[in-house]
Amino acid sequence: MLLTAPPTAILSALAQEQNGLLALLQQPQQVRHAGRTFWQGHLQGQPVVLALSRIGKVAAATTTTALIERFGVQRIVFTGVAGGLGAGVKVGDVVVATDFLQHDLDVSPLFPRYEVPLYGQTRFVGDAALTALLFTAACGALAHEPETGRGGLVTQQFSGACVHQGLIASGDRFVSGAGESRLLQAALAVAGHEVLAVEMECAAVAQVCLDYGVPFAAVRTISDRADDSAHVDFSSFVEQVASRYAQAIIERFLMSL
Repeated sequence: MLLTAPPTAILSALAQEQNGLLALLQQPQQVRHAGRTFWQGHLQGQPVVLALSRIGKVAAATTTTALIERFGVQRIVFTGVAGGLGAGVKVGDVVVATDFLQHDLDVSPLFPRYEVPLYGQTRFVGDAALTALLFTAACGALAHEPETGRGGLVTQQFSGACVHQGLIASGDRFVSGAGESRLLQAALAVAGHEVLAVEMECAAVAQVCLDYGVPFAAVRTISDRADDSAHVDFSSFVEQVASRYAQAIIERFLMSL
């Protein structure tokens, strides 16, 4: 199948986060490349490529490069789960990223802590237009607007769920202890970075997208508070809640393009 326009790439780290979207994909075509499986097709009338970033920054960077080089995607959107760090960010909420940093990057004293060498910056900013569309889509999904009814699927368990916008931090570690979470949040705050959520991929994707000039935006569902309960709640939350969030939000987002 030949796509008639440059596709939108939809990335997730885990298969469970993307299964709902894959089930809806029209005229699916599987492509193997760079040791990964990519799915081409259409969603909401838009040409798309679905892919799993895999877990961690290096794997995510490889997948992102493949999407750009092999498939010529015109934009990349990431959807998945994250641990909440910011005050008021609770399980069941959604964070739409405004910018990204690597919380485990430290090349001091050669460069300031968290600064990416030779880029002169610590944060990579998400595309403003895509981020605005994603925020609107997330708000609509959680508000259970009547024209789709999909919001009801994702808000029954978390009726007070909110949508936040702000900084997401990525690192090659699953932050799952209360002590580690507090230390990470405090260290970032001292450096002037008030982070809302922590995960393992998006800062790497953002850096590759900057290199190639490809717009990027990300939305993350809060599965835990990056504390001692993270390992208990994670798997069931991804399957039962986050996948529904992803489907509802991405469908609305694609309809707005």
